[in-house]
Amino acid sequence: MEEVRQLMNDRKVCVVIPTYNNAGTIVDVVRRVAAVTEHIVVVIDGCTDDTRERLAALTDVSLQTVDYAENRGKGHALLMGFKHAINRGYEYAITIDSDGQHLPEDIPQFVEAMTEHPDALIVGARNLQAENMPGGNTFANRFSNFWFKVQTGVSLPDTQTGYRLYPLRRLSGVHLITSRYEAELELLVFAAWAGVTLIPIPVHVYYPPEGERVSHFRPLADFGRISLLNTAFCLVAVVYGWPRALFRKLRVKS
Repeated sequence: MEEVRQLMNDRKVCVVIPTYNNAGTIVDVVRRVAAVTEHIVVVIDGCTDDTRERLAALTDVSLQTVDYAENRGKGHALLMGFKHAINRGYEYAITIDSDGQHLPEDIPQFVEAMTEHPDALIVGARNLQAENMPGGNTFANRFSNFWFKVQTGVSLPDTQTGYRLYPLRRLSGVHLITSRYEAELELLVFAAWAGVTLIPIPVHVYYPPEGERVSHFRPLADFGRISLLNTAFCLVAVVYGWPRALFRKLRVKS
């Protein structure tokens, strides 16, 4: 683990944790991330629970926070985390959820993939066939994976996961259309259109028993927005995404 910690220091890698009212899990997530790196950025996205107080009590953990009063959504939180990381001189950011779904113990896999593909966006891929995988998640992911390939020509096994490693220099000038969950799909599509290599790696996932998991995903509203976004992306792909990809291929051949 010390080798991974040193590599993250040398390559200027931080971990960005956006959180909204996950006070029950945020401390455990932060402590497990801290076992790998001291470069941790928690984005407090307008929390109304005691998240701030619980984080303040972590006096033995090196922690950076981005805090604002109004809940703006996960997409906005990610951009605020990226902006903070860039301003602090970081070159990469690993994003991990604060609800305990993602295992911080998988961080070394992202670091290993980064060393092999330093300019790539590394995308965690969950096992969608796992017994405890919610049926709605599986359907939404397959739906999203299909349209992502139509829009970009790139196949990914899991376009819905938020467990990723971003090369921050490739995010320069990114302005998202949306600010909530679907923003993560935007980041993938824009990255693919910009010619960023997308590398999937397998990651573990934990879904607590029904009633214990705190999720802010609203199936009807959020899936509806994702559907509208996919429709818009398909239209933009025809006039921008596909021509740009074709031009890039022709330039490489020449």
